[in-house]
Amino acid sequence: MRPAPEVVAGFRDFDTPAISDLMNRLYTMVPAVRMQTDPGVRLVGPACTVKVFPGDNLMVHKSIDVARPGDVVVVDTSSSMMTAVLGDLVCTKAKYRGIAGFVVDGLIRDLPGILRLGDIPVFARGVTPLGPLHRGPGELNYPISAGGIVVHPGDIVVADLNGVVIVPRENAEAVLQQLRVRGAQEADYVAGVARGEFSNDWVDVILDDGGVFADGTEAAQR
Repeated sequence: MRPAPEVVAGFRDFDTPAISDLMNRLYTMVPAVRMQTDPGVRLVGPACTVKVFPGDNLMVHKSIDVARPGDVVVVDTSSSMMTAVLGDLVCTKAKYRGIAGFVVDGLIRDLPGILRLGDIPVFARGVTPLGPLHRGPGELNYPISAGGIVVHPGDIVVADLNGVVIVPRENAEAVLQQLRVRGAQEADYVAGVARGEFSNDWVDVILDDGGVFADGTEAAQR
């Protein structure tokens, strides 16, 4: 099963902090998996999942044949820092196949060549010159663990300069509807803050409920 194209497209209207907050901050990858390419290019699409043996990338190459246009290839290397698992050649092939981009819980290489492609976002833990082996084994489109999050094939990946969020496929439509409702509700408040019109009285309410005075000193036990 894959998410409906209109549901995937809907997530383009929201940044990762808003999505993460709505999902109780439970589906956000660790910050070590971060943008390595153009910070102005966001990444949104269904996950094509790849698990590789640490130091190997045979199944990353095969994912180019399996992923559909618009997919995001998410690679589980067991957080290996041994070798890169993709570079500019893999990204060039992916571009011609219409793949949206990559999220790698591991390393990449050939970053200058990837940057020259311009519109292939790549998120990873870092960059190294050290290349991978091509022996296998590996898996395609099975559940994986990447950046501390379980990712299933067809889950929606949303990634931007803030980081990477995974929206479980079975909840995606409901999450999108709630994002739209919350966005409309918060629009006036956000506009007021932008004008300098706001109150932090709600902070004092929380402090008072916790037994702390508004000046930050601890209240006597009640």
